[in-house]
Amino acid sequence: MDAEHFEQVAMPLFSPLYDFAYWLTGNRDDAEDLVQEAYVRALRAFASFELGTNLHAWMFSILRNTFLTSRTGMATRNTVSLEDQARMDIENVESPDDTPDVVLAKLADRRCLEHALRRLSISFREVIVLCDIQEMAYRDIAETLGIPIGTVMSRLSRARKALRVALSQPGEGGG
Repeated sequence: MDAEHFEQVAMPLFSPLYDFAYWLTGNRDDAEDLVQEAYVRALRAFASFELGTNLHAWMFSILRNTFLTSRTGMATRNTVSLEDQARMDIENVESPDDTPDVVLAKLADRRCLEHALRRLSISFREVIVLCDIQEMAYRDIAETLGIPIGTVMSRLSRARKALRVALSQPGEGGG
């Protein structure tokens, strides 16, 4: 298997990988670096990838492992530049039919959710992002994280409970 074949099968995953990287790092530049490093590692290991197996889970596993072993991994910076935040906010909430009041309410809700998610542990954050944002199946999440499906389900349940608590607390993460 060559680089051209790798590009054909792996590049369609760029956007979901970047989104996951952003949720892990909280920073656009770090997310871009993380995705780039994950693609480099995946290309190097592509010869050992078995065609017909789950490329999606394989790529997400490489990204996650790259994150965990990177400088920013376990000591994630939960900072976002103001420019990145403003662009992301407008891109994600603005609709042509929305009034300014609706846009502001959506921005406030999104910011509360982001702050609450960032307060969760990495293990909780990654299952919520993979399941509820990336819409991965439990089986794929289990394969990506290298844990049993039962652990995915219990971790997701605990993560959602922790997120509800974080959202209910006054301050940065909640109302």
